[in-house]
Amino acid sequence: MDHFPVFMAVAGRRIVVSGGGEAALAKLRLILKTTAHVTVVAAEAAPEIRRWAAEGRLRLIPRAMEPGDAMCAVLFYAANEDDAEDARVARLAHRDGARVNIVDNLLDSQFITPAIVDRDPVVIAIGTEGAAPVLARRIKRDLEERLPASLGLLARIGKTFRAAADVLPMGVVRRDFWTAFYDRVGPQAVESDGEAAVIPALETLLDETLRATGKAGHVDLVGAGPGDPELLTLKARKALDVADVVIHDRLVSREILELARREAVMIDAGKEGFGAAMAQADIDALIVEHALKGAHVVRLKAGDPTVFGRLDEEIDALAAAGVSWRIVPGITAASAAVASIGQSLTKRGRNSAVRFMTGHDTKGFADHDWKVLARPGEVAAIYMGKRAARFIQGRLLMHGADPMTPVTVIENASRLDQRVLATTLAELEPTLSEAGLTGPALTFLGLAPRDAVAATQTMNIEEFA
Repeated sequence: MDHFPVFMAVAGRRIVVSGGGEAALAKLRLILKTTAHVTVVAAEAAPEIRRWAAEGRLRLIPRAMEPGDAMCAVLFYAANEDDAEDARVARLAHRDGARVNIVDNLLDSQFITPAIVDRDPVVIAIGTEGAAPVLARRIKRDLEERLPASLGLLARIGKTFRAAADVLPMGVVRRDFWTAFYDRVGPQAVESDGEAAVIPALETLLDETLRATGKAGHVDLVGAGPGDPELLTLKARKALDVADVVIHDRLVSREILELARREAVMIDAGKEGFGAAMAQADIDALIVEHALKGAHVVRLKAGDPTVFGRLDEEIDALAAAGVSWRIVPGITAASAAVASIGQSLTKRGRNSAVRFMTGHDTKGFADHDWKVLARPGEVAAIYMGKRAARFIQGRLLMHGADPMTPVTVIENASRLDQRVLATTLAELEPTLSEAGLTGPALTFLGLAPRDAVAATQTMNIEEFA
């Protein structure tokens, strides 16, 4: 991000525009929506600019710009449509201490003017840092169509009611009150009886909310998917939008964590196999503690919470505390990983079942029906299998598995730094050790990357040497 988005206070402050043609007009149509004192410096000004000056909406100085014309200006626009003149007036404005924008010259501008959706006092600014103005305009058009015309009216009325709503406790209760007003109560009041009905509707909503205050919060047990934010479900995205507290695993990607509300409390409750970790009982207590304070809690787990996520223990703790909960499933790592190698988990004539296994459990390396797994054609997706690889390899070979059984390991499935390692059961170790995998990895027993995919995605053993 090369330009940090802010909303600057311009009420009663100077904004100066140098130029009187189409470029200046385009900026002025936006600037004149503000309550700034606007000055235009132009030897020749368009009729519209002269009319605005006659109406007192701006001050027109009918000459070329001189030193001091931008003195005390908070913003300055060079809009002469002449590179040499724009460079000259920009130098003068810099000396006067103004922040300078040169129209159609991103490199030499100190700020940019975004595309704006105006529902005063609700203002949405859309910027692409000069990379795609057409895209910004398209987004603006889409938002204009989606946002109701009454939004500005509701925001102005809501602003006058903020002090009354301060009797509500901070957090989920107060946010739910305003959400209900803007999403349902306010629009319905305007549509049925007009502006006069909005304040009575707000007062009724406040009384109803106060009567309901004191109830426990709610917990969403959410699957964050394998890491790619585009694989996050819509329901999970909506849960993050309203969360007061997000208690997340170590494997949840940074890109997904950034989708949470900026005001949300973010708590890392990560675990790592055979490593330091927050005890599950402590995580259970933490979730319950925040929910009993009235918070909307999102317990965010990588992949799908129903697959090796210790979900039942957290549900039991919530049920014992009388806290409401729901499960929001996510895409599990096996689904994303198998897609990345162009395969499917089941195939007619090869396997009619697939096993989801864990490499270790709370007691250490996990034991399985190795005799069945060693049979030809068996397919298994092994979670948390990196450190258990030698153990798994030994058990399978001991029970008669073909040493040439294909094995594929996918590190960081679905993420930009994904790596795919194709090997065999006989070479699983030392191949994994030589690869030096550092991210979460899922191991497929009995699957190799499809040829077309293998040519572009796999890394052979020599590449890791």
